[in-house]
Amino acid sequence: MATCVLSLRPLVEGTLVKRYKRFLADIELENGELVTAHCANTGPMTGVLHPGGRVRLRHAPSPSRKLAWTWEQAQVPGADGTPIWVGVNTALPNHLVRATIEAGCLEPWLGPIAAIRAEVPYGEGRRSRIDLLLTPAENAADPRPIYLEVKNTTWSEGELALFPDTVTERGQKHLVELMALLPESRSVLVPCLSRGDVSRFAPGDAADPRYGELFRQALAAGVEVLPCRYSFSASEVNWHGIAAVETHGPALGAG
Repeated sequence: MATCVLSLRPLVEGTLVKRYKRFLADIELENGELVTAHCANTGPMTGVLHPGGRVRLRHAPSPSRKLAWTWEQAQVPGADGTPIWVGVNTALPNHLVRATIEAGCLEPWLGPIAAIRAEVPYGEGRRSRIDLLLTPAENAADPRPIYLEVKNTTWSEGELALFPDTVTERGQKHLVELMALLPESRSVLVPCLSRGDVSRFAPGDAADPRYGELFRQALAAGVEVLPCRYSFSASEVNWHGIAAVETHGPALGAG
């Protein structure tokens, strides 16, 4: 059953002309106007970067913003060939997961939560920041604090979601730091599956074999993995539950 966890401001549709300099995308609106939008996703955007494809933008002009437009969604072929919308704004997943927790959707896995803090320093020398630090409620079965790391996930092969889609030393470091928190705290990795056509999750071994190795070490050490499934429309984001976790993704050259 789908649960709406986030309502969106009205989005404007257009056609992607090109993405360049990592942060920029030129998009032609339906009225023919060409605009430059901020692209928060600086990675390769494997499988969701399609020049000539349909996209959705958010228009939010502000004196503090260099660009008034932000690229939010991209239309891509789904696992069954039917077009679907994918969330490509990497600034959104932390808000999505927080909203999902606040809606009580993750209570069966996390237990009741009394407080949520964002961007809390942790790790060696407290030089890293955890996406969300959860304080269990007094009636929680496990009183340990919960350190929760969110990873936006848009790459897929069929119904299998994969992260990462490129080598990520930062992601590798996060897995090591999550393991170091055990057993005094709970460590939870939340792949935010920002497309509604996937039902399973695995590490992107083909893109980053080291991440895959660390992912399996983390599972064995007790790090919890909760891949949250979301679907996107022009007006809202819906949560569809937890995807199954697989320990190995397709190897380089597979398929």
